[in-house]
Amino acid sequence: MKSAKDTFTLNNNVEIPCVGFGTWQAEEGETAFQAVKTALDAGYLHIDTAAGYGNEKSVGRAVKESGLPREAVFITSKLGNQDHGYKEALAAFEKTMNNLDMDYLDLYLIHWPNPLKYRDNWQQANAGTWKAFEELYEAGKIRSIGISNFLPHHIDALMETARIKPMVNQIKLCPGETQQDVVDYCRKQNILLEAYSPLGTGEIFDVPEMKALSEKYKKTIAQIALKWSLQMDFLPLPKSVTASRIRENIDLFDFELSQEDVKMLAGLTDCCGKATDPDSTSF
Repeated sequence: MKSAKDTFTLNNNVEIPCVGFGTWQAEEGETAFQAVKTALDAGYLHIDTAAGYGNEKSVGRAVKESGLPREAVFITSKLGNQDHGYKEALAAFEKTMNNLDMDYLDLYLIHWPNPLKYRDNWQQANAGTWKAFEELYEAGKIRSIGISNFLPHHIDALMETARIKPMVNQIKLCPGETQQDVVDYCRKQNILLEAYSPLGTGEIFDVPEMKALSEKYKKTIAQIALKWSLQMDFLPLPKSVTASRIRENIDLFDFELSQEDVKMLAGLTDCCGKATDPDSTSF
């Protein structure tokens, strides 16, 4: 049975803590700072942010003020949609590092494969971006590199020019949205799947099957959903700015779901919202 300190091993042998704390929608300033500080105090050792979230400065300050050594905390950030391309990605990375006030990043992701700005030349833009990522990785400024919201055809296009395979694909994964084709593809490529919105942006709490399992296991619906992610070998990234929920969402390591219940939850459909189509986003 995993503990909060257990890890997944990426395809470059870097270890990543098995639960991350997501900071999407945590507002820059005191809100994001306190949420991340509470998460670190609660035992999270993996914090996920992004340039697009606008809260990298607060994340960096919380890590610094936590008293934990930098190497004890796994930090992820993501490239903004306006900054694809070789030179643009290098400049954006420097800005992210200045915001975080850190010397290196544990994981850097291309946030979206086909932003509106690059809709007509996304393959070329991603190729230049990835070249920058590879150079930063080889220079030791990033310990691992990856992607987010990429479908198989985006990864195929990336690999036409890539020298280094992505280590992570962060996508929406929750009961009711399992993106099986993407999952199967990434597993064949040994690309770790991270689950954002593992609680279905709150919709999970209205699902009858989740309520039944909460009663069966004497655990909250959030804990059931997050444990399911772990037992599916997804790395969940729960987010909250409420201290009690932040602590609750990492209290996952004293129970297991039966395989029948894991399978039942994996078979749910249309109960927690669908993943956004990355080829038709408006951003």
